[in-house]
Amino acid sequence: MGLANSAESPLPVRTVARSLAEWIDRLGRVWVEGQVTQVSRRPGTVFLTLRDPVADMSLTVTCPRQVCDAVVPPLEEGARIVVHAKPEFYAGRGTLSLKAIEIRPVGVGELLARLERLKALLGQEGLFAAERKKPLPFLPHRVGLITGRASAAERDVLENARRRWPAVAFDVREVAVQGHLAVEQVMGALTSLDADPAVDVIVIARGGGSVEDLLPFSDEALCRAVSRCRTPVVSAIGHEPDSPLLDLVADVRCSTPTDAGKRVVPDVREEAQRVRQARDRARRVVTHLVSTELARLESLRSRPVLADPHVLVDRRRDEVLSLLERARRCTTGRLDHARTDLDHVRARVLALSPQATLDRGYAVVQDEHDAVVRDADAVPGGADLRVRLAKGELLVTAE
Repeated sequence: MGLANSAESPLPVRTVARSLAEWIDRLGRVWVEGQVTQVSRRPGTVFLTLRDPVADMSLTVTCPRQVCDAVVPPLEEGARIVVHAKPEFYAGRGTLSLKAIEIRPVGVGELLARLERLKALLGQEGLFAAERKKPLPFLPHRVGLITGRASAAERDVLENARRRWPAVAFDVREVAVQGHLAVEQVMGALTSLDADPAVDVIVIARGGGSVEDLLPFSDEALCRAVSRCRTPVVSAIGHEPDSPLLDLVADVRCSTPTDAGKRVVPDVREEAQRVRQARDRARRVVTHLVSTELARLESLRSRPVLADPHVLVDRRRDEVLSLLERARRCTTGRLDHARTDLDHVRARVLALSPQATLDRGYAVVQDEHDAVVRDADAVPGGADLRVRLAKGELLVTAE
């Protein structure tokens, strides 16, 4: 503002207010989009409160009565509009507002086109990717439910879930599910439930409605909040034809709140039937195994070696006795053969023995040196000789 001032010479409030008003008055007209949260019609002027659909911010809009009445359909709370207005600062009250000269409602076609652009953006960022989706727990101990106050969607989820699994526990958060407060309240409940470690799965449920009614569930901030959740999130918005962007970001999409009540918990009757089937199947397998082993054992017992164990011993005993007899015969034969050979050798030895010759009447003459006398001329007269006979010896003197 270019006004010189200091702590010793401060500016009065009126000077600052007039300077702000003059500076804002130099701004041009702008196009502003928002959601109508309050409409106050006065005789000549209409006052609107225009709120940002994502952030918790709002501005006051004033317009002539004829500008507001020219809008088709008539302005109501919750409507999305585009305002061509000029910013104004009221120095007397110190407030900023927009003075509208034209108001255009945001049609369904334009809303759908914007949703398609947002859908393409979120898809490019990977918020719809299948690998990001978390599986639901088989049996959650506690289910977080975000829904409208005393709504049919709440009743459908609770009744169907408890009909399937009576022991399931719910943490219900009742919030606004349409209008300018819906996104903020749903995000607050979502953040609170996601931070609770006791909550295993979160269900966001709402009944059917028009495209405008379901717009909060296509909000970019809400979609990004769901994608950041660590707890699996189930989307059950509207009916089967309804498809807000939340359905694409959520880990599981259910066609209706009734379907969500059936998806988050198993059916106790079906699980009991599966347990019975598994138990019967296990019993049949065990019975068949025992029967097979009993038949195998009976087959083994019926074999001769087990029916009469002595057969094996007797057979081996006969084999041992047969071997012993063969060994005895072999040993006896070898001894007889050796005895015969020995007799033959002894007979040959006896036949060649000098004693046998003596036995036939021959004698051996030896001199005094025990040398055998073979030549009579070699013996001098009077020599002493020893004559060896078959039996005994004779001492003689040679002549």
